[in-house]
Amino acid sequence: MDNQAEIDQQWMAHALRLAARAQDDGEVPVGAVLVSGGELIAEGWNRPIELHDPTAHAEVVALRTAGSALENYRLCDSTLYVTLEPCVMCVGAIAHARVARLVFGAHDPKRGAVESAFELLQPGAFNHNVVCEGGVLAEPCGTLLRNFFRQRR
Repeated sequence: MDNQAEIDQQWMAHALRLAARAQDDGEVPVGAVLVSGGELIAEGWNRPIELHDPTAHAEVVALRTAGSALENYRLCDSTLYVTLEPCVMCVGAIAHARVARLVFGAHDPKRGAVESAFELLQPGAFNHNVVCEGGVLAEPCGTLLRNFFRQRR
């Protein structure tokens, strides 16, 4: 395993801990971590129920937190780690924030907007290209989600 793969797994493990926090709060267990230069910039977990906000997905929470912390809506040279393939809304936010790289865990066959249901981050789709990699720690990310929904049924 190369150094970047190890780094990706470490940050995804952090995002998984945040996803567990969302689950503890009764939210769908998705976590996100935004990193730049090897440093944590922001983190988020799903909070739409808690915040009464349909846009409070883990990715959007992390991007909003980072924008406020950096006093800049452009998050160039950053990497966003998220436990579930982002939806259409989150893909748009990621592209508009100018995130350089997206790394996600589990694929979302019904709503995933990177590789699964839609392929919105293909080069040329936006005026900013985001480098994407899916499937990092996919098994634990997917297991957390499957177990959550199994318990809710």
